[in-house]
Amino acid sequence: MDRRSFLRQSGLLTGATLVPVLSGCGESSDPTGREPPPTGVVAFKHGVASGDPLTDRVILWTRVTPGEDGPVTVRYQVATDPALQAIVVDERVVTTAERDYTVKVDPVGLSPGTTYYYRFEVGDVRSPIGRTKTLPSGAVDRLRFAFTSCSNYPAGYFNAYRHMAARADLDAVFHLGDFLYESGSTGGLGRAHAPDHEIVTLTDYRQRHAQYKTDPDLQALQRQHPMICVWDDHESTNDSWSDGAQNHTEGEEGVWAERKAIAIQVFFEWMPIRLVDPADDQRIWRQFTFGDLVDLLMLDTRLYGRDEQLPTPPLNPVTLNDPSRQLLGGVQEAWLAGRLATSTARWKLLGQQVMFGQLRLASLPDLTVLGITLAEELLAINADQWDGYPAARDRVFDMIEANAQDDIVVLTGDIHSSWGIELYRDPGQLLTLLDNIVGDPVDLGLIKALGVEFVTPSVTSSGFPAGTTPLLQAAFNLVDPHIKYFEGELHGYVLLDITHERTQGEWWYVDSITDSASGEYYARGLYTLTGENHLRRADGPTDARPGAPALAP
Repeated sequence: MDRRSFLRQSGLLTGATLVPVLSGCGESSDPTGREPPPTGVVAFKHGVASGDPLTDRVILWTRVTPGEDGPVTVRYQVATDPALQAIVVDERVVTTAERDYTVKVDPVGLSPGTTYYYRFEVGDVRSPIGRTKTLPSGAVDRLRFAFTSCSNYPAGYFNAYRHMAARADLDAVFHLGDFLYESGSTGGLGRAHAPDHEIVTLTDYRQRHAQYKTDPDLQALQRQHPMICVWDDHESTNDSWSDGAQNHTEGEEGVWAERKAIAIQVFFEWMPIRLVDPADDQRIWRQFTFGDLVDLLMLDTRLYGRDEQLPTPPLNPVTLNDPSRQLLGGVQEAWLAGRLATSTARWKLLGQQVMFGQLRLASLPDLTVLGITLAEELLAINADQWDGYPAARDRVFDMIEANAQDDIVVLTGDIHSSWGIELYRDPGQLLTLLDNIVGDPVDLGLIKALGVEFVTPSVTSSGFPAGTTPLLQAAFNLVDPHIKYFEGELHGYVLLDITHERTQGEWWYVDSITDSASGEYYARGLYTLTGENHLRRADGPTDARPGAPALAP
């Protein structure tokens, strides 16, 4: 079965995720206002979630564990207060086994920049109360976001999610991919993957999503904040590209087009994401506008238009620099160019998967730690990110320069480590020479960057070998001065605090991923001033925004 057949079967090509059996506010088709009790026992074992907020609507999600086979009618309510007394939406929908009893609704008519609380119920069984927020419109003074990626269930506890959940003042959370992993890993914390083998079939992918959604820290995060997400490779399989994957054996593991279609179908079933384009069943790239302050452009550098990664090492320079090589694909590139040309927001955020800034590996010294040659380790990563597609990166730089756009901030996951980077078309020998001889060339007005990049650490996935961070940072200071911050071993997330004057990125790390009660701490902050495209070290973390609406009870 091809991918379009899979998505059509699940109802994802119709533009409607579920068929409402009632539309209204505060009314019911049953004059008593009560849902008839189900004949079996149901449960909400996978929590609630919200995502893809717009100014007048937001996706609400849950999954019903049915008591018996057959359709299940689910009531949901949306209110402006945590006790759900001030109801603004009261509707019913039906879910079935065809979509694995997931529920995804998109209530309209909400107010901009408003916090709402919601709940699902089947008969007398109720879900936890969730909290979400619509996008603001008009003038916006300040925004706060958190973003992360790469949450491998067997590798450790999802403490980073718990700490993000506790931040009541966040406007949204971004997840930049590898929300789950496809392997059959066991780990050492009693958190073995289910099923216990690499996921390949529709049942496998659904079971793996279901397992991740039982994690209490993940449930806490998705219950408290709207999530805006994209996939990377592990939601399908390792090092995937548009027409294949490193971790897919054609024939033995089925047909790649079918496996990819299954992964996409289940992602849309289990994640709080809106169908982007009914005419293009693979599209996940989309835009979110936060008033006049931020345009968030979420990209797909993995499944949509990516050409196959080059083998490493070494990289063939002729093939590497082939101008026809694609990472976004022509359709997505044209869309991005149009959005950058028309954006009027102060800051343009590009949320995407793989590192955009260059790693100039040829200049690195022969660094070895614990028998590992670090340049070779970096080279293995290098071809999978934008460094493996330099012509595609140049085309993005062309878009920025053609529109004379400043205040471009790239947000990145994937690499299981923390980076703060100034983005130049060619951070080569001239930049290094100027930096080493006369100091920072940006401070001296000798050269101007085209944007900045914040790269998040992972939630749990392993990073660089222990002890390598100081050595690599010292090397980057010498040969890659556009890399202003690097930390390769810790886990956590990046907090963004954005005003019209500056954007500050802060790296927050958890003390441990093997202790479920681990605390967190602030490690580093870098900020860029509007119009400057330069990263400066912050004196400390930004203050929480006062008066944030109450978290869901």
